[in-house]
Amino acid sequence: MMDATTRFFEELDRKGYEPRLAKTVGSLRVDLHEGPRTMHWLMRIDRGRVEVSQEDREADTVIGTSPALFEDIAAGREHGIAALLRGDMTVMGDARLVVQVERIFPGNPDARGPRRRFQREVR
Repeated sequence: MMDATTRFFEELDRKGYEPRLAKTVGSLRVDLHEGPRTMHWLMRIDRGRVEVSQEDREADTVIGTSPALFEDIAAGREHGIAALLRGDMTVMGDARLVVQVERIFPGNPDARGPRRRFQREVR
């Protein structure tokens, strides 16, 4: 069974274009630390065109966190910006890129915010 993190990155790479990143240019590497081992996911974004690899290369922005927390973010159970504010994730480099990329992560399906309420009223 494929985990949410792998599914998220592979789907993003397969699509090749993400319209919510149409004004975004840069590279973002996600470092998932588990003991002495670190797994890397590198996203190169050029006005919506997205390439994903598992290379450990230099990037404009580097996010560091645990595989478990990123799994929750990729599955929509956790919000990345909230995790940053709590100190559960680190960011080095251009933090604006994190805010732009945050838009492509799934939201919590059980959320009861204004959007969910409005969608129910429109139907």
